[in-house]
Amino acid sequence: MCESSILIDDSTSSIYFDDMGVDLAEGRRLMDAAASKEPEVGLTAVVALRQLVEVLEELQVSHARELGWSWRDIARRLGVSKQAVHYKHGLRSARLDRS
Repeated sequence: MCESSILIDDSTSSIYFDDMGVDLAEGRRLMDAAASKEPEVGLTAVVALRQLVEVLEELQVSHARELGWSWRDIARRLGVSKQAVHYKHGLRSARLDRS
């Protein structure tokens, strides 16, 4: 393990965001690590930040749907097509509606 990767590897919390357990302090720490001059630290943080963005998008899309937002309104806010957001989140939303 590279010495400078200790920022990522030796923390007590995971760099992976499971379910909706998002820790904002972890996000800030990852942003700092992503700016590291050490590529191993920076690239590891970039991967974790991508995962964080996916979790946050899923969370916010779920909230918007619960509040009655249309797929078109959600897509507009995310800067994608209605079809793209429905394809990405629609099946998950339908599964949740059935349970």
